[in-house]
Amino acid sequence: MHTTDNLISRRAFAGSALAAATMAAASRAGGAVAELPQTPGQDIGPFYPVQHTLEVDADLTRVAGHGNRAKGTIVEITGRVLDRFGNPVSGARLDIWQCNAAGRYAHPNEVSKQPLDPGFQGFAKIATGKGGEWRMTTVKPGGYDSPIGFRTPHIHFDVSGRSHRLITQMYFPEDATTNAKDELYKAMGGAASHTVARVDGVARYTWDIVLMDG
Repeated sequence: MHTTDNLISRRAFAGSALAAATMAAASRAGGAVAELPQTPGQDIGPFYPVQHTLEVDADLTRVAGHGNRAKGTIVEITGRVLDRFGNPVSGARLDIWQCNAAGRYAHPNEVSKQPLDPGFQGFAKIATGKGGEWRMTTVKPGGYDSPIGFRTPHIHFDVSGRSHRLITQMYFPEDATTNAKDELYKAMGGAASHTVARVDGVARYTWDIVLMDG
């Protein structure tokens, strides 16, 4: 990773950390604290992995035994898990799954004729750090046709904090046109904006997940 990328990432993390610290300080001082908008929930969908490789680390672009990285645009996504008051949720568990760059899931119920990618892991199980932070490397998923219409590129998340579980999906800001046509995205109404990641550099995104409670 380039030094400039590290600098961008550190600045983005520092900014969100400062905002959370400010809210926490105001709460301790007895001041009114505006709650953060909670990340809206979505259905788990039909492709939660029932079978997956033994590898579940945060780099989905490399699979042991395959010399080539996953096909597609490699992206890095970072973020934090917070409660609605801006407090970081450490030790939150994240199950993450997605289709490959061609728009196909490695799942027995998948009917797509697009090719599988043996170099793509497709699933990860990670945990947040002390500051609620998490990070993953993956490929940007492809969009695909479904019984409810075209699904815009998205990544599935199943997040379990200490007292709250959230199943949701993350969307990409550059796909605003197809996001707006996706039936599941539209069903969230105005809250849909809280599922869209922010651009944090070339092929880099930031997305904070806000739980009702930690």
